[in-house]
Amino acid sequence: MAALLAGLAVGGAAQAYPIDAADQTGIERLEGYRLASQGEIAGNRLPPGALLDRDQIQLRLADRPGFELPASDPGLTRRVVDLLGAEASRYSVSVLEITDPDRPRYAEHNGLTKRTPGSVGKVMLATALLQAIADRHPEDIEARERLLRETPVTADAFIQWDSHTVPFWDGERKRFTRRPLRVGDTANLWTYLDWALSASSNAAASAVMKELMLLHHFGEDYPVPVEREAELFDRPPAERRDILLEALVDPIARNGLDTEQLRQGAFFTSGGKARVSGTNSLSTTRELMRLLVKMEKGELVDEWSSRELKRLLYMTQRRIRYASSPALSEAAVYFKSGSLYKCDREANPDCGKYRGNVYNYMHSVAIVEHPAGDPERVYLVTMTSNVLNVNSAVAHQTFATRLHRLLQAGE
Repeated sequence: MAALLAGLAVGGAAQAYPIDAADQTGIERLEGYRLASQGEIAGNRLPPGALLDRDQIQLRLADRPGFELPASDPGLTRRVVDLLGAEASRYSVSVLEITDPDRPRYAEHNGLTKRTPGSVGKVMLATALLQAIADRHPEDIEARERLLRETPVTADAFIQWDSHTVPFWDGERKRFTRRPLRVGDTANLWTYLDWALSASSNAAASAVMKELMLLHHFGEDYPVPVEREAELFDRPPAERRDILLEALVDPIARNGLDTEQLRQGAFFTSGGKARVSGTNSLSTTRELMRLLVKMEKGELVDEWSSRELKRLLYMTQRRIRYASSPALSEAAVYFKSGSLYKCDREANPDCGKYRGNVYNYMHSVAIVEHPAGDPERVYLVTMTSNVLNVNSAVAHQTFATRLHRLLQAGE
């Protein structure tokens, strides 16, 4: 049996967060992307759908607190399943159209099939962190933003090991470098959260998870000096595990979600897992959809946290996988993906990236607003698959194109 191949993101991965927010957040890379989008420095121009400002990110169900996921529409579900082709049984898909929130349409196929969420689990991590910050400052939004902007995070052994690159912006030379995080790299908490979601860095996600544990444990004393971290991480292993799960999993349940259908249960790196054990991670497309609906209602933690998570998911650089569909170039896309695959090269020497023949998981969550700014079509998609020997990134992109055309046609 050949080596395990796990790809939660790749170099040149998608970037999120509106590009006008560098000063407010301290996410330095945003200034570089802003300059590139204006043609002032070399770099990829953003697609039309990626140019919304921070204040243009809206919650589409904020004025409908009673909104609930409707029953599945058999006709729409049948048409959605037809888009998947002969391997439809190996997909799970939930689609919610809210172009007219008073007349929503929902399709679901294998919506309760449990699969590991891969990097989509970083959405649950972000939710847990935003919950912890809201618990610390329930009435003070400025204090929440200060905590994200002014708390320094320095990479340590928890980040090891990860090959995913993150962008570093050199403001003086006006240029980017990309490389994996290294022990000693320091940036603010907002930047680490952005790296975890936009660049899908496992190292950054594990650094954020460590900070979540510290915030949960120390409360008003957070952030604490490095010397005090031993008060948490030198505790017995079972206590450390309990603290991790209290900080990471309990907030999902507090927000009305079923942790037997949706949870991130462990660190994303071997270094983190060596210090703190956890539990298994799992997801279903139905419960992922319920999370997105709560976010759009402003009820995932609260309205500020919901909008902040949506901003963190906003695509503002090269689009990948599901989001790379050319049909979505003019759409605002809020997106997270993850993959996990394994190859037996004795059985298939050509097995490779996103084409596992032992397992080949791909996960996509996407909110599409087309066109950006004043959308005529708004819909949410959660999707997982395990189709062997097929490029799952291309398969999700193809489904995105077909689904967009289907919904645009009003079918």
